[in-house]
Amino acid sequence: MNKNIYILGGEQTDFQRNWAKEGKSFVAMLREVVDDSLAKVDIDYAELNTLNKANDVAAFIGNFAGELYNKQGHFSAFFTEINEAFYGMPCGRYEAACASGSIALEAAINKILSNEIGLALVVGVESMKTVSPSVGGDFLGTAAYYDKEAKGLDFPFPKLFGKLADVALARYKIDETRFMDALAEISTINYANAKRNPKAQTRNWFMNKEHASKRGGEFNMDVGGRICITDCSQVTDGSASVFLASEEYAESYAKKRGISLADIPVIKSWANRIAPLTFDKKVAESKGQPYILPWTRQAVLDAYKKANLSVDDIDLFETHDCFTSSEYVAISAFGITEPGKEHEAIEEGIIDFKGIKPINPSGGLIGVGHPVGASGVRMMLDIYKQVKGVAGDYQVENTKNALMLNLGGSATTNMVFIVGRS
Repeated sequence: MNKNIYILGGEQTDFQRNWAKEGKSFVAMLREVVDDSLAKVDIDYAELNTLNKANDVAAFIGNFAGELYNKQGHFSAFFTEINEAFYGMPCGRYEAACASGSIALEAAINKILSNEIGLALVVGVESMKTVSPSVGGDFLGTAAYYDKEAKGLDFPFPKLFGKLADVALARYKIDETRFMDALAEISTINYANAKRNPKAQTRNWFMNKEHASKRGGEFNMDVGGRICITDCSQVTDGSASVFLASEEYAESYAKKRGISLADIPVIKSWANRIAPLTFDKKVAESKGQPYILPWTRQAVLDAYKKANLSVDDIDLFETHDCFTSSEYVAISAFGITEPGKEHEAIEEGIIDFKGIKPINPSGGLIGVGHPVGASGVRMMLDIYKQVKGVAGDYQVENTKNALMLNLGGSATTNMVFIVGRS
């Protein structure tokens, strides 16, 4: 069995674009990201076709709500609209709400580890700007238990993650002013990091701590309890992709291109844990425990154990900051602090771009954008870039190991990956 899963590279679209305004559909988005990814990794359609005929390649796509946003299902079949090299290739679509891209990655990894294929193309895609924000908010409610948690509510997910902030305050007895200042700082950091990222949706937006701290009112409206606009990730059109390879294929790939196999980042471990579906059940289950989201913590621990690493070995984190409250609780889930002490890491600059444990140097979902089905793949692409040393202006120096946490729903699906050098 293959010991390592290698990441050859990939690409993402510019998350600032509005494809509907351009008169383009998700099909154009899919075609562009696959074309650009092939060019980035120096593989062409002829080679892809040869691998296909040898039954040595498969394609995987993560997408959450294409039936709603695009009136289209069967997304995996659209690979054949890109190029004839996909004809006959094993392809599949994977869905787990905001963790859809990560589920597709896990499926690709397992396909390689079973020795069925040597190369896997994994794409995440979501075209969200086809509808109004209120309609889109309702669509996103299907990532929760719709009838119980979202039906009839405006923007249900900010409300759910507003509850997460409420629970953190109550359980850990944190000073509310200090806690809210920490959330504002998370937002400020992510927006600042995004300015370094040429593909980030908010790279040209204005944001500072004063704006993030002024809650309520016309310019930072309350959208869910303590959650305001500056606490939220973005509604985004976007796609991202990566090529994963077996050790055998990676060796051949490296030799043909005159590069060292040791210079190709590998997936050192991954973990998948599911929590109770509704947020209220999550809180009830974790009552009396140190972690509000124990299954998120367990997924992180699983990944550490499989990789024989600890938080001390991780140089940076890409986390699922769908809201500032989700990033807040992730800080302790990673082991950077104890539960209830997350604000201390924020106040001390530990998670800043120049801190000792940077979080979301890319800008995260708040800064980069959150095309739901694509976010897991985008995170994987970004931690690959960091380990490879090709992240450009948002490169964190001397990155050897990087961890990503991708959540589906209200932290119902918990996916963690660690990427480093072999």
